[in-house]
Amino acid sequence: MLINKQVSVSYFINLIKWDVLAITCYATMTGAMDHYSIFRGLTVPLALSGLVGTLVSLLLAFRTAQSYERWWEARQVWGAIVNDSRTLIRQLIQFMPAGTNKQNVISEFAVRQSMWCFALADSLRRVQLSPQVADYVDAHDLRHAHVTNQLLTRHAERLAALSDEYHIDPIKQTQIDGTITRLTDAMGKCERIKNTVFPRSYSMLIHFLIYSLMTILPFGLDDNNAVLEILLVILVPVLLIAIEKTAIVMQDPFENRPTDTPMTTLSINIEKNLMEMASLTAPERYGNVGSYYLL
Repeated sequence: MLINKQVSVSYFINLIKWDVLAITCYATMTGAMDHYSIFRGLTVPLALSGLVGTLVSLLLAFRTAQSYERWWEARQVWGAIVNDSRTLIRQLIQFMPAGTNKQNVISEFAVRQSMWCFALADSLRRVQLSPQVADYVDAHDLRHAHVTNQLLTRHAERLAALSDEYHIDPIKQTQIDGTITRLTDAMGKCERIKNTVFPRSYSMLIHFLIYSLMTILPFGLDDNNAVLEILLVILVPVLLIAIEKTAIVMQDPFENRPTDTPMTTLSINIEKNLMEMASLTAPERYGNVGSYYLL
């Protein structure tokens, strides 16, 4: 997931290399057919190529917009997680009655909420729990089936126990519970984005139109320079396929790729903020590789 403004050029080239190779082979074949076969006298109006290109452009514009909308929604959800995590600890600081156990309660919630953020990131990427989360889960006897939901449940159970023990005002308890509810909603939104598959038919149709464009484009271009004609037939589809690949990598923001939502970076920042609010020392977290974090 991005933590810098730039993505490696080699990373993007690696994404489209096989598409570029297929386009180059196919465009070379169709360009050669236009010059050195019985199809040399065949002419396809350039307006038809323009029509196909327009259709591809419209589909790509729609797909790119939808993909960015999914990516931006994911970023907004995690922005809300940052705010609600801070709010949860601030409410406990404000609403918990003064006493010897207050600091311990705040520290408990701060650590648990930090682990929830890391666990949610691991769950969305569908990778094994990171070491710090796994150690916390084992130490607190949590099952590995749905750790994030269990951690929020522990929040709620502990809040109920504290309310009975310290007779917290019901209105204040409701406000804290509302924050936990918003965290639950954010978790559900992330899971919805993760589990909703972008229709495959868009890619199939776009690829079909791109290859159709490569098939008819050579027969509408000037035949004076075969090399230039083939280069043009390669360049136009490569640009179109690069746009489509950009949309594809944005449409799934929880796949542990450089273009993903920066969940690890956000989780580390949340942990630092919560530890500071709870008067604890935040542990050092490593994993920065180039422009993004890898687990």
